[in-house]
Amino acid sequence: MKIKDIGERALIQRISGLLSGADDIVVGAGEDDCAVIDTGGDDYLLVTTDMLHRKTDFPLQMTGRQIGWMSVAVNLSDLASKGARPIGVVMAMGIPPDTEVEFIEEIVKGMDECASKFGTRIVGGDTDAHDELTLVGTALGMVKKEHLIRRSGARPGDLVCVTGHPGTAGAALFALDKKITVSQKILNALFEPVPRIYEGMALSESLSVTSIMDISDGLALSLHDMSRAGGVGFKIYESRLPVLPDVKRLLKEREMLEAAVFAGGDFELLFTVAPEKLDKARKACPLTVIGEVIENGVFIERAGRVEELKARGYEHFS
Repeated sequence: MKIKDIGERALIQRISGLLSGADDIVVGAGEDDCAVIDTGGDDYLLVTTDMLHRKTDFPLQMTGRQIGWMSVAVNLSDLASKGARPIGVVMAMGIPPDTEVEFIEEIVKGMDECASKFGTRIVGGDTDAHDELTLVGTALGMVKKEHLIRRSGARPGDLVCVTGHPGTAGAALFALDKKITVSQKILNALFEPVPRIYEGMALSESLSVTSIMDISDGLALSLHDMSRAGGVGFKIYESRLPVLPDVKRLLKEREMLEAAVFAGGDFELLFTVAPEKLDKARKACPLTVIGEVIENGVFIERAGRVEELKARGYEHFS
């Protein structure tokens, strides 16, 4: 059996099954966006890591600064999905030896800018020679034990919510592929994604959220991940998806659905809220209610018809 035949998520499950358990790991590898470690105090320590490559993760149009920004943002987005406060980022860089020094300096400036924007710093790292530019980030965060939210926890009847405007990064990918000129706002959603650190912290402190994760791999895939983690189902409504007007003008109906539901790249939060606590969640951050939690299955209502929503999105090896 080859890895390409099973896909990323199945590989992660197999790897998790080979690892020894540990009493101080609250959420095991592969089960959530971060590892959650009990250090004995009032807070949990959260750890997450991501690897990015020049060919597969950074469109050629991205500047060095934007590459650096994204390499930090992707890690901070995982912390945001746990409501954590970032306390430091460690970055390792595999660099082709013929790379211009100035280009690496721009990458580092982008890393520093993103970390500073969200209240933290680059606190260490490593460099070595590599055939392809490869950036590996590890982010550390803290969250009060009573504020931790996991992917599991949703209950039938809860409301399904998102931050921001899903589909914007997908629209940027579409425009780049078709060589269509679009606004800088749309391009920035892909090139300079905003990790929802402050929204995640506010939501966790509001004690209104029952489950949460980010949708960087796509809304549909994230719904299936949360369904599997919580043993529940979801029904969302195409008409409620908060797609930007500029994106609606750019894309045809089916293209818009593809961008908003299946394309990756949006660093937004997907979360569930008990109906009676919706006002508390709204006070924590701007949000859009796009559906509800059901007993089982993942569905979307489109033009009055309810369809199964496939588990399709951005996955490595597929």
